[in-house]
Amino acid sequence: MLERGIDVLDVHRGRMSWRRLRILIQHLPPESATWTALRNATDPEELAGQAEGGEPEKARWSQLEQLVAVVADRVARLEWVLLCVNIEKKSKRPDPPEPIRRPGASPRKAKPKLNENSANRLFQLIQGGAE
Repeated sequence: MLERGIDVLDVHRGRMSWRRLRILIQHLPPESATWTALRNATDPEELAGQAEGGEPEKARWSQLEQLVAVVADRVARLEWVLLCVNIEKKSKRPDPPEPIRRPGASPRKAKPKLNENSANRLFQLIQGGAE
């Protein structure tokens, strides 16, 4: 059986609830004409406030935005490798670049640093003299 298309006027005809219409709009792809129009109608101050929050993982990303983030991460990684190759042996190697946070992904947790005391303790454990 063929399903009929979605008609927004069904809200006024009583065949669709406002809640259902809201859910349909929320699940449209980010690059849809509806979301583009909503973004274009957003107040510039509100957009600035969202940008200051700095939480891109909470935003809605299109496939194009995902691909651009992958390219940006790979370029940053290549830049880091180039720096590491050309750095003097006695200089400290820079930290690898942090990837761009994607929607649904939390920021990476910092790895614990090995300090002098923990290094000595680890050496003692390896040597078998656990105290």
